[in-house]
Amino acid sequence: MGIPAPLRESLQDPVFWARYTFAADDGPGADRLGAIEDLLDDDHDDDDDGQDGALRATFDVGGGQFVVLDVDTRLSAYELGVTGPGSAELAGLGWDDLAHWHPYALRWSELELICRAAGMRDPLLSHPGAPMALLCRFAAVFEDDDVDAAVATVDAAYGVLRPPGWDGYWPSGVDWLERADFRGQQVVWHRDEAGNLWAAQDDDHATPFHSTRVTRPGAEEEFPHARLRSLLAAAAATVAT
Repeated sequence: MGIPAPLRESLQDPVFWARYTFAADDGPGADRLGAIEDLLDDDHDDDDDGQDGALRATFDVGGGQFVVLDVDTRLSAYELGVTGPGSAELAGLGWDDLAHWHPYALRWSELELICRAAGMRDPLLSHPGAPMALLCRFAAVFEDDDVDAAVATVDAAYGVLRPPGWDGYWPSGVDWLERADFRGQQVVWHRDEAGNLWAAQDDDHATPFHSTRVTRPGAEEEFPHARLRSLLAAAAATVAT
């Protein structure tokens, strides 16, 4: 449970963050890579040993509910899921890669709730800190969010992990916003009587909203609404107590 040691050690490595945020692949922040750009190629050569590079972080939010993050920087592939009581099977929420990404599984308020709960359950996980820095790629912001506060929180999460004295490339809240900002992109959220939320995007947009959370409960390819709702309820109970 928690963040495995190899991943925890990487959280203060700018090369890890350049890969994890896709700055190494011309994503936001690529213009600031500077001296670590050569290290990205060298590090990839060192890692090319045929071994599985995947790591799994598990964040306890209380009530037997866990957020699960699979990280594979060698393949530039990251997946988010949840597990809970009564079901050992992982329910997938989204994934991010350089081919067919569908990362946007969470609203900003949901992400912040999860990270607060994880921080309360594990004294090693401050908020804002590692959970926010790792999981923010799976959240987006919309017209009804306090975007300035969200950017500041993500920035603070990255800042907590930054090595003392390091003034080279480091991810920022502004970098995150560049991929997460769906204001003005005609994304409309719907809610049913049970409290399930799903999104729909009108045709008049510049940025497609790539998400698995675009099906209503009961649809053939259903997003795991009930599983996410149970996890968020457990996180809210943790924070409340």
